[in-house]
Amino acid sequence: MSDLSTDKRFQEGELALLTPVQMSDADRAAEATGIDGFGLMEAAGSAVAVAVGARWPMRPVTVLCGPGNNGGDGFVAARHLAAAGWPVKLALLGSREKLTGEAAHAASLWKGPLAPFGLEILEGAGIVIDAIFGAGLSRPLDGNALELVGSLKANRIPICAVDVPSGLDGASGMVLGAAARADLTVTFFRKKPGHLLYPGRGLCGDILVVDIGIPATVLDDIAPNTWENGPGLWLAGYPWPEPESYKYKRGEVLILGGEAITGASRMTVQAASRAGAGMVTLAAPARVWSIYATSLINAIVHRFDGLQEFEALLADVRRNVIAIGPGAGVGSSTRQMVLAALATGRAAVLDADALTSFAEAPQDLFQAIAGSCVLTPHAGEFTRLFHFEGDKVQRTRSAASESKAVVVLKDPDTVIAAPDGRAIINSNAPAQLATGGTGDVLTGFVAALLAQGMAPFEAAAAAVWLHGAAATEFGLGLVAEDLPNALPGVLRKLKARLDG
Repeated sequence: MSDLSTDKRFQEGELALLTPVQMSDADRAAEATGIDGFGLMEAAGSAVAVAVGARWPMRPVTVLCGPGNNGGDGFVAARHLAAAGWPVKLALLGSREKLTGEAAHAASLWKGPLAPFGLEILEGAGIVIDAIFGAGLSRPLDGNALELVGSLKANRIPICAVDVPSGLDGASGMVLGAAARADLTVTFFRKKPGHLLYPGRGLCGDILVVDIGIPATVLDDIAPNTWENGPGLWLAGYPWPEPESYKYKRGEVLILGGEAITGASRMTVQAASRAGAGMVTLAAPARVWSIYATSLINAIVHRFDGLQEFEALLADVRRNVIAIGPGAGVGSSTRQMVLAALATGRAAVLDADALTSFAEAPQDLFQAIAGSCVLTPHAGEFTRLFHFEGDKVQRTRSAASESKAVVVLKDPDTVIAAPDGRAIINSNAPAQLATGGTGDVLTGFVAALLAQGMAPFEAAAAAVWLHGAAATEFGLGLVAEDLPNALPGVLRKLKARLDG
């Protein structure tokens, strides 16, 4: 059996994301331990040269260097590639005389010529190393840099970006003026949020994270609170079946069925069952009870008529998680049932119509949340409830703080945030998840993991990751109902990794 304390696939610290400011703090902390600052730059630039050599056969390479440390990395990469026999041209934005610190030293070791920083430098280039600006860029590109990046976009020359493609904000993933898509991005020590948040994620190409000698212990003082989603964040608390388990020990999920749209909550039932809930009960409106009763074999179907009878179903305390939203319908009836569920103080997962029903009075929802609660809005539902500025992580954090719930902002770059400020960015969702009903399945996954005792933040993160992994497992042609059936294969592989 593997030792999880030494297996990097399962280490939380390996999944930490650092903002550009935190990365600068890591550099300074490393230097405070006696590590030479230029040694870090030498390791970074050398790693870029190695990555280029591993990815492409030898050909003319053009290195574009900026006036800061990112440009210094480019000088080092150019020197190593030239020493290995590559034809190298190098252009510097600005003058050598204005370089300072480690970047100036790196430039002094480059014995080749400096070409003018203009469009002519791209002529004959087989590869471009983009070392103009790194993740800490704080203003839009302009002047020669903007012109050259625009030409890179148009010419489609293979690009290796150093840290991030120039013009990309490493904290938010937003483009500042312009950015050319890289085929490969080489970054150092830890990824940045901008590597995972769109549009940045679509501009980075393959991402290679390189160890340049910064000790992991610097994270102790930085205390990152943003991570890339992965088993290392939640696997230790995952509720695997145990020999002495029985159905009620594994929790019971109560799901509200809709009257007009019955398929959505049925997919939530299937998902909760596959994700390990011991029991799943569906509350079926009286008029459509027969539809649910004849089509569901993995759930107990209880007929109800009106709020009072729904509250009677809530009275059974063994139903430790309530999921409301998929197909529920938008209006006062759904609002009343959500408030009744929250009044129990038990865990709740609210999605879709359960959220939109509070669009006119979101504070009524937030004030009712007293126990564990996970909200799973897509972008449209999010904007009906919340009105925050900033990047996606900032907005999701603010929403979690205001609502006192874990918020899962669903997108290709789903963000999960807790009220205490922790945030996770998911990166394993394939394009085939963009089909109706997949969110209803996610609701069931979250509810099942909560029912089995996972904490809300970890349950949401695990459910989102498993959701993406199941979609990848199934592949193209996916429809939402395929996801629950693909989950067991994902869990088998995950358990094998853990045990092997």
